[in-house]
Amino acid sequence: MRLNTLRPAPGSRRPRLRVGRGASAGQGKTCGRGTKGQRARKGGYHKVGFEGGQMPLQRRMPKVGFRSALKRSRAEVRLHELAGLSDAVIDVAALTRAGIVPAGTERAKVVLAGELKKAVTLKGVAVTKGARAAIEAAGGRIEA
Repeated sequence: MRLNTLRPAPGSRRPRLRVGRGASAGQGKTCGRGTKGQRARKGGYHKVGFEGGQMPLQRRMPKVGFRSALKRSRAEVRLHELAGLSDAVIDVAALTRAGIVPAGTERAKVVLAGELKKAVTLKGVAVTKGARAAIEAAGGRIEA
């Protein structure tokens, strides 16, 4: 097979429709554009989705989704990420310095993901029930 021998499959490409060649050709007179109106005219422009002034479909449909403004100030921390910190007391500022949570984070919550083998002290950081058990089992403690 060579590039210069490639051809579309037989019957896959229909010949171009020649409009305005009389009634017997099937597309005479109005040439398939119907009668009158903006779309019947040469150069009859309308933007995509325009429905002649009627409220367009994309504006009639309900809005989907939601972006929380709080999301930017909240962060989730996994248990195994705490193991890499050398600070005596881990708070939100220490997590930000270490690059575990993004800058601008006001509240962080530790979730049970991964393992924690060393004792850590958390201060001002929320903890899930499972993460609390894992931290206390490793000899750590959680301060309010």
